[in-house]
Amino acid sequence: MSLVWTLIAGFLYAEIALVLLLILPVASPYRWNRFFKSKFLAMLGQQAHIYYPLILGLLVIFLLESIREMRKYSGLQESNEVHLNVEMQHSMKMFRAQRNFYITGFAIFLLLVIRRLVNLICNQANLLAQSEASMKQAQSATAAARSLMDDKKTEKAKEAGEDTTLIELNKLRERVQELTSELNREKKDKEAVKSQAESINREYDRLTEEYSKLQKKITIGGGGNKDD
Repeated sequence: MSLVWTLIAGFLYAEIALVLLLILPVASPYRWNRFFKSKFLAMLGQQAHIYYPLILGLLVIFLLESIREMRKYSGLQESNEVHLNVEMQHSMKMFRAQRNFYITGFAIFLLLVIRRLVNLICNQANLLAQSEASMKQAQSATAAARSLMDDKKTEKAKEAGEDTTLIELNKLRERVQELTSELNREKKDKEAVKSQAESINREYDRLTEEYSKLQKKITIGGGGNKDD
């Protein structure tokens, strides 16, 4: 195997190892996303739009070269006018061409798979981050709603307490008004009784004076009769 095909085979083995790492549950998507967004890989990612098409183009060129070699040596194998030694050499070259075809084909396929896996893992990590952020927002919104509900309950309790105090104050005011009206009635009754007592006293005094006058008249009348 020449140096170029050795490098391509080594690249294929590295791709296989990377695919296994991405598929197996070695790390969570969140850690893979952090690894992909590291400074070193971020610097490589800035140049990925140049490296990726370049590597893919080189692999396609080598794939076409292996296909050309396969067609070349397959045409020679179909001819019957070749010696055994030449046929073995052609078979060896055909085997190498087929081997190179499979190496480059699988390298191109795994390169596409790796790119797709990286995109899927990054998208999954972003979705997980968004879901965690939405969960945190939902929890904060729930806590805020609960605090608002508690505040409303306390406000309602305060309003209910104020309403009860107002009702009690109104009842006390009504009771005070009733007692005041009763007191006023009692005062009026006492004044009426007092006025009646005063009138009775005046009448009694008047009757007493009349009685004393009558007694005087009677005594004066009696004394006159005796003189006669």
